Amino acid sequence: MNVKFNNRDPVYVQVIQHFKEQIATGIYEPGQEIPSRRELANQLKINPNTAQRAYKEMEEQGLIFTEGNLPSRITSDEKVFQRVREELILEAVGAFVDSIRTINVPLNEVLQLVEQNYHKKGDSL
Repeated sequence: MNVKFNNRDPVYVQVIQHFKEQIATGIYEPGQEIPSRRELANQLKINPNTAQRAYKEMEEQGLIFTEGNLPSRITSDEKVFQRVREELILEAVGAFVDSIRTINVPLNEVLQLVEQNYHKKGDSL
């Protein structure tokens, strides 16, 4: 697991964001076992308390669940997957809109360029 941490956001928030991205892209599948808190802390070279806080928050958000002494797993709730996907899309769109507004490009021109670029990027996949 490779996460590049920034200095702006708390580490536990960045860990949660990483899990959300992995869930949204299908790298983590429903019901998949994830590393223990201690394993995650070792892999990411973060404080175990930070890993614990991230897992606690992810459990509260319904991203993961832990039953008894069993390993934590990614949720199987399709509504949670959809919510995570929408959240990530809205964050990306919001950042894009904020940046494009500063150069006063007409909306129809922006939409046309986005569509052209989206299709071009898709062709190379």
